[in-house]
Amino acid sequence: MRVLVIGGGIGGLAAAIALRRAGLEVSVFERAPELREVGAGLTLWTNAVKALRQLGVGPGVESLAAPLATSEIYTWNGKPIGTLDLGALSAQLGAPTIGIHRADLQSALAAHLPSGVVHLGMTCEGYVQDAGGVTARFAGGREERGDLLIGADGLLSAIRRQLLNDGPPRYAGYTGWRGVGHIDHPAVPVGKTLLFVGRGSQAGLLPIGRGRVYWFATANVPAGGADPPGGRKTSLLERFADWYSPVPAFIGGTDESAILRNDIVDRPPVRTWGDGRLTLLGDAAHPTTPNLGQGACQAIEDAVVLAKALRELGDPVAGLRAYEDRRRDRTAMITKRSWQLGKMLTWESKFGNWLRDTMFRRSRGLMVKQTAKLIGVEV
Repeated sequence: MRVLVIGGGIGGLAAAIALRRAGLEVSVFERAPELREVGAGLTLWTNAVKALRQLGVGPGVESLAAPLATSEIYTWNGKPIGTLDLGALSAQLGAPTIGIHRADLQSALAAHLPSGVVHLGMTCEGYVQDAGGVTARFAGGREERGDLLIGADGLLSAIRRQLLNDGPPRYAGYTGWRGVGHIDHPAVPVGKTLLFVGRGSQAGLLPIGRGRVYWFATANVPAGGADPPGGRKTSLLERFADWYSPVPAFIGGTDESAILRNDIVDRPPVRTWGDGRLTLLGDAAHPTTPNLGQGACQAIEDAVVLAKALRELGDPVAGLRAYEDRRRDRTAMITKRSWQLGKMLTWESKFGNWLRDTMFRRSRGLMVKQTAKLIGVEV
């Protein structure tokens, strides 16, 4: 049975590895001319690390990452309001939480696929399916035939557009800037991730291995905006100049050209992910805001569950529907919780900020329990 995977990002590559381990023939089609992720890091929580270990790629990925021992939350000016002992959670749950550069994760996944599996420069424009299979159609007139099609082509998925036609993503109300710095700052030792919250803004720092730190900052601004003529870094430094020193230090230490700007978006959860011989995976199925750090984690979980469902059910169409049934509720819960947390983190009123900070200070035990429940899932 041949499976066509549209999209060579983290979800698509993980799916290819999982499906090949299940004994299926897989071809991945990626529109970019090369596999490349720039300027961004991510958290792989315990649930994702366990899933990667099931795929046989865990040790390779973990060797490129920074193990995280502590997550700390501060006010914008550096007053502590919450701490999460990630080291204790990792010991309790049997796998670490790590910070990693997207490019390192993507390269590690691609290295586990033999030559000829990933096809670059292939822009999928749609598909046609019948009782016997699915044909993917690409720019330039090329077509590929498979028994199944997996749409792992991200937030603006062409496969989702044809399947659901549900319009553009939903703007969360805030825009994010991000980059990677190499500054040695005493507030950011290896193993510690930091989140700072202010009025209508937040900023974060995440070690991602090899001396690098991923940083992000957000602000409540209209969607589709642009940075002023003075430059992206200059305007960011003006916006965050009086924040606790690590925030402006990492912004200032990043090259202008390496600072990315993106509106933060997601899609409300839907019940339909597939039809017949095709389904969606990762951001194509359930894009989420980044507040829980579960976007890539859920794509990796998808890959493991998809391969298991196809192997267990025998019938390919039944396997796709079983995969969707097993994943729908968990990903919907994460999307909703991440959206709600993002709203709270970007409250603008003085009372809202006081309430949020007080909740963090008084709910340490609850935060540990909720995090353990979220990341303790093993698919």
